[in-house]
Amino acid sequence: MSDQRTILYIVGYLLGALSVGMLLPALTDLAHGHPDWRVFVVSAALTGFVAGGIILTHRGTLPPLSVRQAFMLTGFSWLALAAFAALPFAFSVLDLGYTDAFFEAMSGLTTTGATIIVGLDTASPGLLLWRALLQWFGGIGIIVTAISVLPMLNVGGMQLFRLESSDTSEKILPRTAQIAGSIMQLYVVITAACVIAYIAAGMSVFDAIAHAMTTIATGGFSTHDDSFAHFDSHAVNAVAIIFMLASSLPFVAYLQLVNRKPEALMRDTQIRTFFLLAAAATAIVWGGQMLQNTGTNDFIRTAFNTISVMTGTGYTAADHSAWGTFALGVFFVLTFIGGCAGSTACGLKIFRLQVVVKTAWRHIRQLTRPNGVFIIRYNGRLLDDAVVHSIIVFVLIFLLSFVLVALSLSLMGQDILTSLSGAAAALANVGPGLGPVIGPSGTYAPLPDAAKYILAFAMLLGRLEFLTVLVMLSPRFWRR
Repeated sequence: MSDQRTILYIVGYLLGALSVGMLLPALTDLAHGHPDWRVFVVSAALTGFVAGGIILTHRGTLPPLSVRQAFMLTGFSWLALAAFAALPFAFSVLDLGYTDAFFEAMSGLTTTGATIIVGLDTASPGLLLWRALLQWFGGIGIIVTAISVLPMLNVGGMQLFRLESSDTSEKILPRTAQIAGSIMQLYVVITAACVIAYIAAGMSVFDAIAHAMTTIATGGFSTHDDSFAHFDSHAVNAVAIIFMLASSLPFVAYLQLVNRKPEALMRDTQIRTFFLLAAAATAIVWGGQMLQNTGTNDFIRTAFNTISVMTGTGYTAADHSAWGTFALGVFFVLTFIGGCAGSTACGLKIFRLQVVVKTAWRHIRQLTRPNGVFIIRYNGRLLDDAVVHSIIVFVLIFLLSFVLVALSLSLMGQDILTSLSGAAAALANVGPGLGPVIGPSGTYAPLPDAAKYILAFAMLLGRLEFLTVLVMLSPRFWRR
C-alpha cells in the first residue's frame, strides 16, 4: 500500500474539493428556502470526513508517480468522485436509488449529459446547480488529463500533443499544476463570457450560469425538461452554437492565442477540419429536411441540434427524432465524431479521423505503386508508425466496445434503436440517444439497473480514452 500513497493523497484532495463544491448548492437552496440544503451539508460533511481521513493518513513526503500509478490515479479518481458526487442525488427529495444517483453523477462528471431525472422544471435550484457544477468540474478535469497525462501514457495517439517536459514521470505533478492553473483561468474567463452572452440573449441569471457551465463543458445538462426548446429563442440558440464550437477547440490553442501566437490556431489542421465537418453536417441535415419536407424548417434549430450532437453536448432545441430517417442516420454518425483533442468535447476526435483517412489513403497508394515510399504527415510533422498504430488500435477498441455495449443492452430486452444509440451516446459522451425511450424527449430512467451501470462504465471508458481504464483490467498490470 505504501507505493499507492501519492494516489490516495491526490484522491483525498480531490474529494475535499468536491465536498467544498457541495456547499455552493447548499447555499443556493438555503437562499431559496428549499429543504434540500441540508442534503448538501450532510453530503459535504461525509465527503469531507473521508477526504480528511485519507489526507491525514497519507500525508508526509510522497514518492513521485510512476506511469503505472498515473493509470491508476486517472481511473480511481473519477470513480471515487462519481461515487461521492452521487450522495446529494440519493439524499434529495427526488428520492433516487443509489444506482440512479450514481448514473446521474457519472453522466455529469464525464460531461455526457444523459439523465434519469424527470421534472427538472420543479427540481430544487441547488440540485440543478449541482448538476451543472459536476459537468463544469468534469470539463476542466478532462482538459488537464488530455494535455498532461494522456500524452505521457501514449494513449490513443495523444502523444502527438505531448507538451515540453511532460514526458517524465517525476514532472507529472508540478507540470499538471502549472497547466491546470493556466487552463483554469482561461476556462473561467470563457465561462463568464458565456454567462454574459446568455443573459444578453434573454436568459435569467440562474439559467445563464447553469447553462454556461454545461455549455463550456459540452455536457448538455439543462435546468428544464425541454432543454433549449424551453427558451424558444434564436438568440439563445445562436449563443449556444458559438460557445459549443468554441469549447470543442484545443484550449492550448487559446493559450497560444493569448500569448500572441495566432498562427497556432490558424494553422491547426484539426481545427480547420472540425469547422468544415460542422458546416457540412449542418448543410446535409438541412438539405435532407428540405428534400423530404421533414423537421422544423428552421435553420437555426437545425444547426443547433447538429452542432450539439457532433460536439457531444447533447442539448436539444427541437425533437430531432421526428425529422425522418435520413436526419437520424446523420446524427447517429455524428455521435462518433466529437471535437478536437485538448477540448471538452468527446468522441473519436478529429485528429484520429484525419490520421485514419491518411493511413487508408497511403495503403491504397501502396497497392497501386508497390515500390513507392509514402509517408504520413500531421500538421507538417512526420508521423511515427507507433503513433499511427496507437490511433488505429484506439479506433478498433472504440468500435469493439460499441458492439459489446450495444449487445449487452439488447440482451437486457432493449430495442435495437435504444441499444445502438445508447451505446454510442454513452461511449461518445453525447447524452441523449435516439428513439422514444432515450431520445431527446425521453430519459434513461426506464432502463434496468444493470443497463445503467453498463452505460455508466461506458461513459467512463469514453471520457478517459478507453485504454486508460482497460489497461487496469489486465492481470499483468497488477504484477510488480
